[in-house]
Amino acid sequence: MSLSYSRRYIYLIIWLSFGLFGCNPSTDSDKKDKGSSPNTNQPTQTEGFSETRNAYFGCMHVHTSYSFDGSINKCITLPDDAYRWAKGESIPGGKGRSDLQIKVPLDFYAVSDHAEFLGIFNEMKNPASPLSKLEIAKKMTSDDPAVSFEAFGDFLYSYSMGEPQDPLLFDPEIMKPIWKDIVETADQHYEPGQFTTFPAFEWSSNPNTRNLHRVVVFMNSQHVPDLPYSSTDSERPEDLWKWMDQTRANGATLLAIPHNANASDGLMFSMNDSDGNPISAEYSSIRMKNEPLYEISQIKGTSETHPDLSPNDEFADFEEWDYTLAATAERPTHRAGSFIRRALQDGMLLQSQGKGNPFKYGVIGDSDTHNSGASVEEDNYTGKFAMENDPKDRLTPELASEANNQQIREFSSGGLAGVWAEENTRESIFSAMMRKETFGTSGTRLKVRCFGSFNYPDGIMDQTDWLTQAYKYGTPMGGSLFSGQQGSPTFLIHAVKEANGANLDRTQVIKLWIDNSGEIQEKVYEAAWSDNRRLDKDGKLPPVGNTVDVSKATYTNEIGDVELKSIWTDPDFNPDQYACYYVRVLEIPTPRWSTYDAVTLGIPPRDDLPKTIQERAWTSPIWYEPK
Repeated sequence: MSLSYSRRYIYLIIWLSFGLFGCNPSTDSDKKDKGSSPNTNQPTQTEGFSETRNAYFGCMHVHTSYSFDGSINKCITLPDDAYRWAKGESIPGGKGRSDLQIKVPLDFYAVSDHAEFLGIFNEMKNPASPLSKLEIAKKMTSDDPAVSFEAFGDFLYSYSMGEPQDPLLFDPEIMKPIWKDIVETADQHYEPGQFTTFPAFEWSSNPNTRNLHRVVVFMNSQHVPDLPYSSTDSERPEDLWKWMDQTRANGATLLAIPHNANASDGLMFSMNDSDGNPISAEYSSIRMKNEPLYEISQIKGTSETHPDLSPNDEFADFEEWDYTLAATAERPTHRAGSFIRRALQDGMLLQSQGKGNPFKYGVIGDSDTHNSGASVEEDNYTGKFAMENDPKDRLTPELASEANNQQIREFSSGGLAGVWAEENTRESIFSAMMRKETFGTSGTRLKVRCFGSFNYPDGIMDQTDWLTQAYKYGTPMGGSLFSGQQGSPTFLIHAVKEANGANLDRTQVIKLWIDNSGEIQEKVYEAAWSDNRRLDKDGKLPPVGNTVDVSKATYTNEIGDVELKSIWTDPDFNPDQYACYYVRVLEIPTPRWSTYDAVTLGIPPRDDLPKTIQERAWTSPIWYEPK
């Protein structure tokens, strides 16, 4: 049987669409303290410690061959390889594939393989494992993708129909050592002050092919349970949060990060709970206790907002991967509930109604690589899966279904998580994530921070110690301002370009609020911009220009600025209205990964893909709450 390349992506997600019927749930009883390796006992302060905090970049959403879909897609690397890649080493890209190596190492990294079937399919390649003796293993481990994918598809169909399966495929005693290896490998690569790692996994609930996935991150390996929580245990986020509370009560420190609301078709930020009941104050409190951050941008697109929701935002249409996770190129039909900007508005609306705010999220960017190396550099893109490692595989594949080909081509290069932390340690970075002093990027390493206050002294940003004063008199992004102050809130905004990257176009303040009629509102304000441009009579800023040579996939920094620093005061502030503010930073146009690929292959860039993009960053919001 011939199996097309397009179906390999289809098959790796089909299993989620069936929901697995809660079969063979793992247990978190009989937990024990795994302890931590000696290098988790860090000094009080490491070199580079700063009271006013440093920006660190990394990824928390990384899959290896221990993930079922990584293994089936011919990933051959393990957590050790993933961490070596993040430190700048070269790792294998797969049989017959180019090696993977990041150009600039990251500051922190977390392998977060799927809890579902953890390591099971990879273990079929191990001659010492009883899984390798199963009849299904012969086909699953075939070097011929047509054979292995057919076998995987047959297994998924059989399993979804409730047909008996070999108990070994669900044996927790096989998965426990895999999870232990993930945790211990994170400890082994942790270098306080230099490189930070976290034990993590992904809970992959996908009801009716609508994405509700969460990455669950532990601060360290102390009191980590023997097995992660899987969607085979439950597909309900409420049950995941209950498990997290139980795990926390047993001594662990952890948080969850939802992602890809753009593929949830309105479910991720629904105004109802999993039972269809309206959200309550109790629900809001539990949700925010367990998941303070949201992943705003990754390989499967950016979910800040959508042109249908923000028609007056000229930059709303950015890397929109507009699909569900169905086995066909199905498009979502529900925009509300699928994007973080609307969720921030809905959260304030619920809070104004006395129901708490279940969507008071900070933001990060991330990867979702399934090949150990987070492919975040546009000019060094290696795809989502091992079988999309080389340019010809992702840009001009010989596929049967053009609709599914396009899903692969519309993948983004992946994003990055940015945190402002005192030092590069587990405790400091985890604390920054909990307090939401974070920002997300589309892959660039531009740095951005924002502070808000009613009480900043005049000329504060001209002072050498302005950061100290910013913290003293105000709140950083992720915090809240409250009524009872005079005047309008003022925001200090500072953005700096990536060291070897593109110049900056502009910084913008996105204000969201609930008006006096109880309706959600939004407005984009230009805060600072490059090249001495002027706003027109309608307050619109002219484009920064474009230096990209598409035929060569090059650009110059003849336009744009290295740094943008500004003080912005809300000109339309109403102290009686709930509001929140976040900053968006845009770089000048640069080539998209697909343009780099086209030049590598010696073909024209595709007309159905953007030839250039404006990489960007988003800060976590600052909220204002009236009496």
